[in-house]
Amino acid sequence: MKYPVRNIIYEKVKQAGNITDTDLMRALEKEDNSVSWPDFNKILLDLEIYGLIRVSWVTKDKRRIENAEGKGFKIETVDSVD
Repeated sequence: MKYPVRNIIYEKVKQAGNITDTDLMRALEKEDNSVSWPDFNKILLDLEIYGLIRVSWVTKDKRRIENAEGKGFKIETVDSVD
C-alpha cells in the first residue's frame, strides 16, 4: 500500500522537527517518492493551511519547514475569581 505524498511529507517534517525544503525534497527522492516542485509547493501550502506545519524563508532560495503541532495559542479558562 502506497501512502499519499502529503502524509509522507508531514511524517518527515514531524520526525525532523525542522528541515529545509531542498533537504526534504532530497529525502523524498531517495525513497522513490519524487514529486514536482509545483506539487511540492501545493502540498506544503495545504499542510500549512491545516495548521500542521510552518514554512518560513531562510534565504532568497531556501525555506525552513517546521512542525507546528503544539505551538499554537493556549487559552486557559478560570472558573471563579477570588
